[in-house]
Amino acid sequence: MITLHWVYALTGAFFAAVSLLSLRDASNAKRWGNAIFWGLLALSMWGGDSLGDFGNGLLVIALTLIAGTGQLGRGVAPASTPPSTPASAGRLFGIALIIPVTALIGTFVFKAFPTLVEAKQATLIALGVGTILALVTGLGVMHARPAHALQEGRRLLDSVGWAAILPQMLASLGAVFAVAGVGGVVGDMMRTLIPSGSLLAAVIAYGLGMALFTMIMGNAFAAFPVMMAAIGMPLLITQYQGNAAVVAAIGMLAGFCGTLMTPMAANFNLVPAALLELQDRYGVVRRQVATALPLLVINIGFIYIFAFR
Repeated sequence: MITLHWVYALTGAFFAAVSLLSLRDASNAKRWGNAIFWGLLALSMWGGDSLGDFGNGLLVIALTLIAGTGQLGRGVAPASTPPSTPASAGRLFGIALIIPVTALIGTFVFKAFPTLVEAKQATLIALGVGTILALVTGLGVMHARPAHALQEGRRLLDSVGWAAILPQMLASLGAVFAVAGVGGVVGDMMRTLIPSGSLLAAVIAYGLGMALFTMIMGNAFAAFPVMMAAIGMPLLITQYQGNAAVVAAIGMLAGFCGTLMTPMAANFNLVPAALLELQDRYGVVRRQVATALPLLVINIGFIYIFAFR
């Protein structure tokens, strides 16, 4: 049976290749930091279950120390041989579409074969399959070598650095907060500030809380379990009988407004600036604030209007 461990193994192989290529890059003065960082990620993918909670915690601390002490760097881009057949923008877009299309189709198809594919992880497995298909298709269309793809992948990770894994770390933090009962503590604090019997105040607190926690944690998926446990479930859904689907869905949209206003959402706001080599590292965030604030107000209004009809 194909399980999620196959996806982990494939991802670990990629990070291991990036680690080895980083080690061989003599132009990077911090090549050892890069090699160890990506090598530890490969180890987490290959042996995370065996390491256990304590071992994985130490691994995360090691990753944080490497990134936090500035041990990641960039070398001079290698003079790799370009593909013999340059691809047009249309072809590249078509290759990129293979991934979401395969993930969508595979989610439904794989569930029909429970003895072949782990049904609970059908979407993630289909996403992995789509990535492989897109890579093979791209190599075939452009007549490129697999080594070229690995070098470009390493160059991209060197440009992005630690921010490439920030979403994964922050999503994990949200799960830890939920298990630790942070939502209940936040809820007790918020309920002392919300006027008793005021539905509007509760909705505003929920929407603002989603945006603020997202700004702090960098990921709306990490903020969601905290704010749902604090306000969404006990007040909006249980006490005021709100529509759970509306509260959850639009609450996530309110959280995404926070995503637009924080550098902690590095994959959205810092990575583009790094890839485009913008002089203002936080320029993307600054330009999104004027859009995010009105959207946040609108989403809070939508929760109030549509969740309690």
